[in-house]
Amino acid sequence: MVFVDTVESQTPPPDRNTLKKLALVASVAAGVQFGWALQLSLLTPYTQLLGLKHKWVSLIWLCGPISGLIVQPILGHHSDRCTSPFGRRRPFLVAGTFLLSFGVLLIGFAADLGRSLGDSLEPGVKHGAITVFVLGFWFLDISNNMIQGPCRALLADLSCQNAALVTIGNAMFAFFMAVGSILGYAAGAYGEIHRLLPFTSTEACDLNCANIKTCFLISVVLTTSIVTMVVVFVKEERLDPSCLLYWQENQGAEEKPPSFLMQIVLAAKSTSRPIWILYVVTALNWIGIFPFTLYDTDWVGKEIYGGQAMGSPVQIKLYHDGVRAGAFGLMFYVATMGAVSLFLELLIRLLGNVNRLWSACNFILAICMGMTVLVSNMAENARHANGNAPVHPPTEVKASCFAIFAVLGIPQAVTYSIPFALASIYSKDTTTGQGLALGLLNLAIVIPQMLVALISGPLDALFGSSNLPAFVWGGIAAAIGGIAAFKLPPAESENMAS
Repeated sequence: MVFVDTVESQTPPPDRNTLKKLALVASVAAGVQFGWALQLSLLTPYTQLLGLKHKWVSLIWLCGPISGLIVQPILGHHSDRCTSPFGRRRPFLVAGTFLLSFGVLLIGFAADLGRSLGDSLEPGVKHGAITVFVLGFWFLDISNNMIQGPCRALLADLSCQNAALVTIGNAMFAFFMAVGSILGYAAGAYGEIHRLLPFTSTEACDLNCANIKTCFLISVVLTTSIVTMVVVFVKEERLDPSCLLYWQENQGAEEKPPSFLMQIVLAAKSTSRPIWILYVVTALNWIGIFPFTLYDTDWVGKEIYGGQAMGSPVQIKLYHDGVRAGAFGLMFYVATMGAVSLFLELLIRLLGNVNRLWSACNFILAICMGMTVLVSNMAENARHANGNAPVHPPTEVKASCFAIFAVLGIPQAVTYSIPFALASIYSKDTTTGQGLALGLLNLAIVIPQMLVALISGPLDALFGSSNLPAFVWGGIAAAIGGIAAFKLPPAESENMAS
């Protein structure tokens, strides 16, 4: 996809070598997203198996937003100024991969380590395992930010300020996110994947736990392999330390380069009105989708299948069947997201401009969140009609559930590509670098996530641990985002279409 001004349409097409490098760097998203998909589909149910109450689960997910709030801008700032002989971005990719591996191992072996710390094998709260799990969760989320931020910045570096290449790189990134997600959700949905690594099943780690452990070990191998190829085949020029003296050259030799906090202030001051609107729409997007991100498989296990994570053996089995069905539904979600990400230019042409596309996608998100209530009622009515027998929901309920997952991929394809492309394009006109600009955009993602994580758990607890109140709240935010998207100035939208 090519988002360029018509004046730039005569620019020579990019050479194949650059496109290959963009594709290889973007493929890092597949490895990272494989692990992220496992987090989304398996870890909320897993925390409840460890004995954590539903209302506290959302607080664990604060790890991601908080780490993003702190880590992304700091890493963006320092990666812009890194003078390592290996380049500006690659050292951070390597460090992030090491940290990711450590976090994944802590999560996968949480039950075993908890047992060695004194956890009982009987059902109940496993304090040791929960402690190790939360620690690993923090490391995993920090490492995701350490990898994704510099990776997107490296895409912008390779694009050499070419708006078309910047957008192509971010579209590739969104596509590989979909590929990694499909692989991750497929692994999470397959109940026998532990057979690939039989040693993962132990006294403290049952088959469900062994499946999670196996999936995360696979994610370590996948991410490490891709990052290794990027480090070997994509070379970066060392940043000349004299380039960091730009502030003295512009402001006088007696002036010191601005501090990190001052860089954030300068970036905020130099941000144009369209980008501020972009931040608002992005924030509303994430308020709309993040409740579903937190509880999607839990919703299928509870509201659709009628199971319970800490109930009778029959209820537990129903719950796990629902969780696997939810992971399968997420495959439809990311398949749609990947397909739509390849045809965003066509959609912009059909709808006329980015305003209409982004607005339509927000309204689609709002409708889907409302439909979760309808499908949940269909499932509950079906259970009542069967005398509350512990059976799977009827076909029409499953089909409606999977349809919601599939349609949700449309707005996510837009949210995962257009904001980052715009931020990269506009940052060239400011005093900040690509890394810091993308880090600031990340604030429009993580702050809404923190808000959702803090409110959704207590809100759901008021309604008997139902996930639906948070979904409805997200739908309302998405509808507001649909209105806000029309506030993007038409001139800026026209620059996004070829």
